[in-house]
Amino acid sequence: MSRAMDVCDENGDAGSGGTAAGPGGAGAGRSDGPLQHAHADVLGVQVSAIDLARAVDLAERWIAAGEAGYICLTGVHGVMEAKRDPEFRGILNGAVVNAPDGMPMTWVGRMQGLREMDRVFGPEFMAAMCVRSVERGYRNFLCGGKPGVAEMLRAALERRFPGLQVVGTWTPPFGALTEAQAEEICARVRRARPHIVWVGLSTPKQERFMARYAERLGAPLLAGVGAAFDYHAGLIRDCPRWVKRAGLQWVHRLMQDPRRLGRRYLRNNPAFLWHIAQQLARVRRVV
Repeated sequence: MSRAMDVCDENGDAGSGGTAAGPGGAGAGRSDGPLQHAHADVLGVQVSAIDLARAVDLAERWIAAGEAGYICLTGVHGVMEAKRDPEFRGILNGAVVNAPDGMPMTWVGRMQGLREMDRVFGPEFMAAMCVRSVERGYRNFLCGGKPGVAEMLRAALERRFPGLQVVGTWTPPFGALTEAQAEEICARVRRARPHIVWVGLSTPKQERFMARYAERLGAPLLAGVGAAFDYHAGLIRDCPRWVKRAGLQWVHRLMQDPRRLGRRYLRNNPAFLWHIAQQLARVRRVV
């Protein structure tokens, strides 16, 4: 099968306040030059055909460029949200990197001939960037989590990565931000001058936050890592590597939080299988 197209068939706009639209919009140029990389087409979402090492390399290149941008880590949940919402699809497609956070993303990419594509698990990406932060002197800001989680995470990361600079934390209020609240967090981040703002608000809230506020925050890189906050803070148990590689980590997560995740998985997983089977069938007919 031929390599995936960099331009997807369907793309929405990022909406008012967003920093990027889909291919051809404000974010389209972010994958050229040193950041150029292939993408898999997963139901209209451009998922970066990269692995963990490449994700870290691209993140460092973007930090060095000094422009405001954001990284998404997208799995089945994000793709299905984008399938239902063209505006959200535009936000994902406008990311500097839209890494494959889930084995189904990797499998679809490899079916499209992208053999170098492999899962970029949010907590592993965060840990790898913390190592680089110590080596390069990057300053980190933690934005998200339930009350108290960001401070727990800060303490856990500073223990695990001696010398790591965590220059601030912020826990958002429940619900949409008022303009005064938005200006407060933007001013706080600007004063802290981080290189990386880690955003742990869950999908799609964290992606919308990054797209809307990336320019105002003034940091070179925002990274939406969702449950990585709870993983590194010790609030979620990790599973064996073979479970992850088999694409069954969602079962492990479901067992830990069935009330919150049960409805999401019941809605998204069968629908994803149905729609991706249709996409692959159409590609085979064309090829």
